[in-house]
This record gives sequence, structure tokens and C-alpha cells, in this order.
Amino acid sequence: MTLHEKRQDLDGEKRKVLLQRLLSELSGLDPNLYYQSTSQVALLLRAYIDGDAKLVQEDRKLLQGLAPRDIEVLLSLH
Repeated sequence: MTLHEKRQDLDGEKRKVLLQRLLSELSGLDPNLYYQSTSQVALLLRAYIDGDAKLVQEDRKLLQGLAPRDIEVLLSLH
């Protein structure tokens, strides 16, 4: 495994952990989130990331290129 591949794996794991944290925050704000579809949750997470989520610049950079569908896939891989 090359260094580049290891870096991509690490970034992917960081994204999953970060998305789970943000999902937990968002669930605290909206208790009905549990009942939403994964695609709806992904859209809400994307909006949260772009808006009110308190993220350091490095975390924001990790998530900036993710489309709602990417978020949906990452959420399903835990």
C-alpha cells in the first residue's frame, strides 16, 4: 500500500467519524431525525456542514467536496 493510499484511507475514516459526530449534534437539535430517510439525513447534514456546524478548517476541508449522495454512502458504511 502506497503512502497516498494510506492517506486516502485515513481521510475516509476521519470523514466517517466526523460525519457521525455531526449526525449526533444534528440529532440533538432535531429528535425526529431518526425517522428520516438516509437521503434526507444526508441532505440535512450537508446543509448543517455548510451552515451552522462548528468545524475547524481542516475538518471543513475534509468534508467540502462531499455531495449528499457521498454522505449517504459514508453513513451506511459504519
